[in-house]
Amino acid sequence: MASKYNVEYIAGGATQNSIRVAQLQIPGATSYIGCIENEKFGEEMKKNSKLGGVNVHYYKDESAPTGTCVVCVVGGERSLVANLSAANCYKSEHLTRPENWALVEKAKYFYIAPFFLTVSIESILLVAEHAAANKKVFMMNLYAPFICEFFNDALEKILPYMDFVFGNETDARTFSKVRGRETENVEEVALKISQWPKASRTHKRITEITQGDPVVVADGGKLYFKSIHNHARVVVKVLFISGNDSSGDLSSGGSFLEEHQFLLGNSLLIHCLKVDLNIKNPR
Repeated sequence: MASKYNVEYIAGGATQNSIRVAQLQIPGATSYIGCIENEKFGEEMKKNSKLGGVNVHYYKDESAPTGTCVVCVVGGERSLVANLSAANCYKSEHLTRPENWALVEKAKYFYIAPFFLTVSIESILLVAEHAAANKKVFMMNLYAPFICEFFNDALEKILPYMDFVFGNETDARTFSKVRGRETENVEEVALKISQWPKASRTHKRITEITQGDPVVVADGGKLYFKSIHNHARVVVKVLFISGNDSSGDLSSGGSFLEEHQFLLGNSLLIHCLKVDLNIKNPR
């Protein structure tokens, strides 16, 4: 496709999307670690991430080409075809190299997409345990439903370390179903997730379930804020490109705000969600 069409290159992938959104809000404060190959697409990935202000430290694997995702936009609709390739090849020994672990030690907030559970749970545990031991903030997303269905054991190993959990209503209902619970009530599921045992008691767990009616935010067993679905409806009407699979990336990225502010209460949660919606609707 790249040889036949005038394509535009964008540094993507679930976690990298979230970090790039966060970078828009807090310039110069983000770093990203992932896996590419040392070839054309890998160089494009590195160049585009750096242009966006993200400090990238890629593991270069020679066994598979850089992962790609073709996005075809026609009118207001889009179609995606992904080839994960090198994204499936990350190794924890890259993370523990001094120059890379220094990024972990410096960071105060961590976000890892759940797809990485299928690649290197060892790497996730290294970061999660560091966050818990050093009173830092660790965040993950539940999407997509197959993560809850087929990688449930790995997910449950990491869940105690999560201070923020993101997902949509389908993820929440799948999470509940896999555990043998009959409820499909998104609010109840959000509450249960927020009450799941934690490895660290430094922070309460905040659970945000998007696309529900209404959007649900639960904090340590209490419904914290759930009336923003009216804002979400407005945004859905004015989106230029339809599709909801990027909402989790944007929501996660929109929640990475100024240091420690997420602890200040309801007003900040509203602000995080408004930031998320503003990014979905650039004007």
